Amino acid sequence: MNARSSFEPERALQLARDAVTVEAQALLALRDRLGEAFVQAVQAMLDSSHRVVVMGMGKSGHVGRKIAATLASTGTPAFFVHPGEASHGDLGMVMPGDTVIALSNSGESGEINAILPALRRLGVRLVAVTGKLESTLARHADIVLDSSVAQEACPLNLAPTASTTVQIALGDALAVALLDARGFREEDFAASHPGGALGRKLLMHVRDLMRTGDQVPRVGPEASFSETMREMSRTGLGATAVVEGDRVLGIFTDGDLRRRIEAGEELRTRCAKDLMHPSPKLIRADALAVDAAELMERHRITSVLVVEDDGRLVGALNSNDLMRAKVI
Repeated sequence: MNARSSFEPERALQLARDAVTVEAQALLALRDRLGEAFVQAVQAMLDSSHRVVVMGMGKSGHVGRKIAATLASTGTPAFFVHPGEASHGDLGMVMPGDTVIALSNSGESGEINAILPALRRLGVRLVAVTGKLESTLARHADIVLDSSVAQEACPLNLAPTASTTVQIALGDALAVALLDARGFREEDFAASHPGGALGRKLLMHVRDLMRTGDQVPRVGPEASFSETMREMSRTGLGATAVVEGDRVLGIFTDGDLRRRIEAGEELRTRCAKDLMHPSPKLIRADALAVDAAELMERHRITSVLVVEDDGRLVGALNSNDLMRAKVI
């Protein structure tokens, strides 16, 4: 390999733009030829009560792993099997009734073609993703998805570039069509991504984060100013509920205290019912934590009291609790 004598920024930029243009044109061509075969592939996976098995060699193998992961995360059970390993025992992972998606731009991958008879004996539904519609793989497939490209983005027209982009797009298109047909929702996505941000937002409830028991500051309506301040300071919530029994009458917050001091009020002789903000913002324990965050943001508050259906105080939550849980 001979290195160029010097780096030419303008040439690099032009090659980059050309590569993006070639790949964009390949995707537009793919869009225009999507038709009955694509519908059949989606229907085959919907009809199957089993899994989707994705196979591919080389760069197509890397794409295949991504397609399997995308399908699995969007409601279609799927996994990747390396065609070379399939010939040495991993074919046992494929079960009758599965749908196999085999990716090969040439359609002549030796490792895939070697196991085509075995796949046929297993009775799987074979979907070929190939750029050569007359290839061995295409002839043996039940459904053929055309992934052909006019040219690769590689200036030598050799390295898989546009062709792998088209394969990825086809995989994404299948996943999108399948998740829609299955009625896949945000909650379902969160369930398969419990460690991600969306999982935290859609799976975590107020009850999972709220302070309970002695950690919920509360005073009676006749509590003195000093008693009210001690209770606010005790838990570090920045507020205290004012309750009669377990029923919430109001809330007194650090912000209320600051505003009253700035107004020059004499506070030492006041009791909690005189200091409190009546009709505070409340939330139920079974609400989503993200709803509590939205409530705080909308009303520009940092704390919210948690109540049951009958209005009983059962907890408290502030913005720091939400930040620690990475809900916000």
